[in-house]
Amino acid sequence: MVLVIGTGGAGLRAAIELAEAGNDVLAVGKRPKEDAHTALAAGGINAALATIDPEDSWQQHAADTLKESYLLADPRTAQIVTQGAARGIDDLERYGMAFAREEDGRISQRFFGAHKFRRTAFAGDYTGLEIQRTLIRRADQLNIPVLDGIYITRLLVHDGAVFGAYGFDLTHGTRYLIHADAVILAAGGHTRIWRRTSSRRDENMGDSFRLAVEAGARLRDPELVQFHPSGIIEPENAAGTLVSEAARGEGGILRNMLGERFMARYDPDRMELSTRDRVALAAYTEIKEGRGSPKGGVWLDVSHLPRQTIMTRLPRVYQTLLDLQMLDITREPIEIAPTAHYSMGGVWVRPEDHSTDVRGLYAIGEASSGLHGANRLGGNSLIELLVFGRITGQAAAAYSQSLTAQPRSASAIAHARAEIDDLLAADGPENVRALQRAIRNTMTEHAGVVRDEEGLRAGLAELTAIEKRMADIGVHPDIAGYQDLAHAFDLKSAALAARATLEAALERRETRGCHNRSDYPDLDPALQVNLVWSPTAGITRESIPAIPDEVSSLMEEVSTDGKLAE
Repeated sequence: MVLVIGTGGAGLRAAIELAEAGNDVLAVGKRPKEDAHTALAAGGINAALATIDPEDSWQQHAADTLKESYLLADPRTAQIVTQGAARGIDDLERYGMAFAREEDGRISQRFFGAHKFRRTAFAGDYTGLEIQRTLIRRADQLNIPVLDGIYITRLLVHDGAVFGAYGFDLTHGTRYLIHADAVILAAGGHTRIWRRTSSRRDENMGDSFRLAVEAGARLRDPELVQFHPSGIIEPENAAGTLVSEAARGEGGILRNMLGERFMARYDPDRMELSTRDRVALAAYTEIKEGRGSPKGGVWLDVSHLPRQTIMTRLPRVYQTLLDLQMLDITREPIEIAPTAHYSMGGVWVRPEDHSTDVRGLYAIGEASSGLHGANRLGGNSLIELLVFGRITGQAAAAYSQSLTAQPRSASAIAHARAEIDDLLAADGPENVRALQRAIRNTMTEHAGVVRDEEGLRAGLAELTAIEKRMADIGVHPDIAGYQDLAHAFDLKSAALAARATLEAALERRETRGCHNRSDYPDLDPALQVNLVWSPTAGITRESIPAIPDEVSSLMEEVSTDGKLAE
């Protein structure tokens, strides 16, 4: 049996692959599967289908991906994803997904930033939600057991091989001991450890990172985090919720407190149509230098656009701001600031099958690493889920079938059990949520859009102090459920992910893509390497394979005339 942890797009696609081939599979997630993080993805999904631009090819898609990664993506991973992308779209069609289509029936494709050709397929501005619904429907058809509300606390490992996982039910606290031949980790990234993030509460806390590392795996490039330029500032419980890039693409204007259209200072040619990392850096600089809005952001204004344009092209943005702030964007500007959006690093995996250092353990989706490097192309994350969901499902099945016996460890199970018992008995003065907030404040202050040596070292000192306080937490489940126990494990995950991020950010003494070091403003060719982190070995540098000629010859600056450059 194969266990899949995480029921977003990556986890469900892997589970479907396993079930279609007749393998036993169980998928568990801590959120309701209908509300997995994949459902938030709006823009689209990339594949060189050449339905609109016949000159497109997987080689060009790979070239655009590698160039935009600032040469930190693994060329083998890029090739696997771009070559397998059309198959991924075919799979969704086979499962009944309703893509936007041209009048003659071809799948519509539109431009996304830094793509040479139109290769982004979509379903309105809710592509991720439609993908999630499609995969849930297919999983139901296959009778795949999917358990919601299960929090996995530890992977069970014996002699370097995984043999299952341990966890509890979030409502009742019931313990789960799950024996499995292989485990596929698809539980997201670590962007929730910043104060402003596009992730919802209690997701993307670094669960995947902690589970993998405690099992014996390593992390790759945890410092490479994409900050989206436009997250809302309030209300507090929704801080970081995205205002779609489409708002800039449709003609939105960015202004500072003085009323200046400040992008003229940073990218006078492209202005608001500049790249995500450049717009985020520009907004951050305006705020830091005292020209920000009253609540510490900048203004994004679409009120000059025709009301009809806003209602037809930006309906989700309009409704979101109305719901959260009672703000009518047809009349008033939106106060925004950069927000932690996507973990481009993650668990170290082999490009061929996303296996890890632990036998039988695989990682996919935002939990994994290799495709995005220092800047993710918009639309690439959704296709990655489908391609590696399928490949890793096949690999996990083959591994499972190759086992003639599976040694288990009573001491590993006892340790997992005791870990929960000890936390439930914890009655110290420290509040778990307050410590989570302290980590978010530290990461926002010292490891945000711009970093430097002094700030990162200060961040590590603050984190060490927080880690000491974690020994005195109190955990108090109540009649409403065991969320407080989950928060305690989230805190462990956040602390580990924060340490990995800060230490790797300190080591990467250069500015490359999303990683801005004010004390090292230039790109360093010697750091065109992946930084691999573990709590025991620290950071090692890993060289990146050469790019094949058929791809490297196509790597060029992509024209952005009149187009949003994501």
